[in-house]
Amino acid sequence: MAAVSSTEPLCHPCGYSTIFKVELFVKKPLMPTHLSAEQVALEMLCLCSQLDLLIRAQVHQGQLQEDTSPEESESFRKQGAEIIDQMNQCLEHLPKPAPLLEDYLDIAGLSVMFPRVEVYIIHSSPVDMLERPPLDGYFPHLGKLNQLVVLSQQLEDDVKHLGSHKYIAHQLAVIYQVINSLSGVLPLISIKRDIEANFKQMKMSLVAEEGSKQEPQLPAQYISWISQLTHNIISTVSQLAEELTEELSPVMTFVSKWS
Repeated sequence: MAAVSSTEPLCHPCGYSTIFKVELFVKKPLMPTHLSAEQVALEMLCLCSQLDLLIRAQVHQGQLQEDTSPEESESFRKQGAEIIDQMNQCLEHLPKPAPLLEDYLDIAGLSVMFPRVEVYIIHSSPVDMLERPPLDGYFPHLGKLNQLVVLSQQLEDDVKHLGSHKYIAHQLAVIYQVINSLSGVLPLISIKRDIEANFKQMKMSLVAEEGSKQEPQLPAQYISWISQLTHNIISTVSQLAEELTEELSPVMTFVSKWS
């Protein structure tokens, strides 16, 4: 052991040199691409949406806690800087001289759609708006429409193929709650009334006799009714009538303009 400790090392590791630093391009494409003005606009719409959601989450977190932790603040700044960097890279595809980021947001109309993003780019500070920006309802509304279609598709499949209809009433009640949250949407009012008129009797048909071991099954008339009901819901949402897309119209108008 003493002989080993007194032996000279076979080699001495070299100190770190910055000349060996490798720049990372993880988020950049492997092959160079060129975006048209339309593609730049649509990409900027996506990036603004990402940054807006990030800002809203940070503002909400700050409202829940008097002071956000340094780790949360640093993570927010890092993610925000990455998105802004992607925005500036996107503008490089436009004819020279490319506009400044805040100028492009005004030119494209994105500053009106995403006022939080504009304020953050100028002042580097996440703030909330006194008035509700036009896109605040976009994702919640889109989520409700998607939830309505997915739940209806699941119920339609379950009522036809499941050996037990034990939870059918619960599934229909959830669908009713989603429709109810989309209050004032004319195409869904008749569907809502149809559920209200038939739900109680349908639920009663699933009550098993005392001591019965048989799994509850809906009568054929209610299977047919639910199948028609779910078909109507899916068809109504898929048509994207004006009453259903009011919250989505700013994005739809922007996409139509640049498509």
